[in-house]
Amino acid sequence: MSRKERERLVVLNKVKAKELSRREASEVLGVSLRQMHRLWLRFDAQGDKGLTHRSRGKASGRRIDPSERDRVLALYRERYRGFGPTFLAEKLSEVEGIWLSHDTVRRWLVSEGLLERGRRGRRSRRRRARKEQFGQMVQMDGSPHAWFEGRGPMCVLMTAIDDATSRRRGQFYAAETMQAAMEAFGQWCGRFGVPRSLYVDRHGIYRSDREATVEELVSKDKPVTQFGRAMKELGVELILARSPQAKGRVERSNGVLQDRLVKELTLAGVSTISDANAWLQSSGFFEKLDEKFALEAVDELDAHRPVVCVLADVLCVKERRSIGLDGCVQWCGRVLQVRDAGSLRSAEVWERFDGTLTLCADGRRLGWEELDEQAQREKREAKKRAMKKPIVNNKRVKPNAKQQIRLGTPRRPCQTASSR
Repeated sequence: MSRKERERLVVLNKVKAKELSRREASEVLGVSLRQMHRLWLRFDAQGDKGLTHRSRGKASGRRIDPSERDRVLALYRERYRGFGPTFLAEKLSEVEGIWLSHDTVRRWLVSEGLLERGRRGRRSRRRRARKEQFGQMVQMDGSPHAWFEGRGPMCVLMTAIDDATSRRRGQFYAAETMQAAMEAFGQWCGRFGVPRSLYVDRHGIYRSDREATVEELVSKDKPVTQFGRAMKELGVELILARSPQAKGRVERSNGVLQDRLVKELTLAGVSTISDANAWLQSSGFFEKLDEKFALEAVDELDAHRPVVCVLADVLCVKERRSIGLDGCVQWCGRVLQVRDAGSLRSAEVWERFDGTLTLCADGRRLGWEELDEQAQREKREAKKRAMKKPIVNNKRVKPNAKQQIRLGTPRRPCQTASSR
């Protein structure tokens, strides 16, 4: 199914589950109500297959007669062998009275093996001028490399470099993960401020491939990752490069670091990630590199915006969770009891990378406490075992009064003559 058909399938399943009306579904999909009725009738009768285009798999009504194709190929073999597609199309039109586009002729020749695919030359790329202001664009990338040359584990250097001045900062991590990307970007913001835009590759950290939800279809928002959501909150334009050459400044920077930084770490005897990060801070490696290679921006104005929020509250994991009737929120196998949940039905859970959790709803932070679910489960199971009738001669018998008192079982009130 195409993307459009998959979106229709998601919305019509909502209609089937009575979560949306047909009128609301027509507004989500941007079709008329009559068209929505037709789509629903086909979906109800044929299921998912009813949403696919009915011309799929059938020959086009505008296709060229196969006998015409055979005639052209025969003419090429007999009279026009060696002609290029464009020249052949001209001769077919002038001499044979057959009008065809050169693309059609080329496609037929290639499919029969009569024309070799030409080798494409090197793709030319236009050089992009540097940005004019410091902080107008920052390029960021992760560079996996044997930074310790066998003395320690393989790791990744997350590097950020300014497009206008080539100032750079970096930090080592075990892998290029969401946490590494957020912490590296937070390090830049803490040092210089929030840049206007961020140029990154199309890694799954930055690009989302999931299907849009109904709410996103209504608001015309594209699905984003946690990193993309954080950039929206900070007002940073996230640009996804389509090739390594597009963000060549940070790629070339990685090449310089893989030469110079590896040798510096060897001279310093550093062999672990924690020691390497500590050495980067104490030695001022990037500051010295900026003195040697950084440039002055064309415009002296600093485009960075000041940090006016708590970065740890933005550069974290945020997800919405429903609040149960018991006032509890489930989060990664943990049970969080919300204090004074009231009429709230959902809350947003913020999890920082240090493990701390925050619950928010209606613009305020909620008080909560974590329940020991294992202890509660064991307590319930112990009570069930205690309430079971004892077994005598392979038969369960009702506990007597003393056993009921010992087990905490409430006794039935005695019947009086009046109650009888």
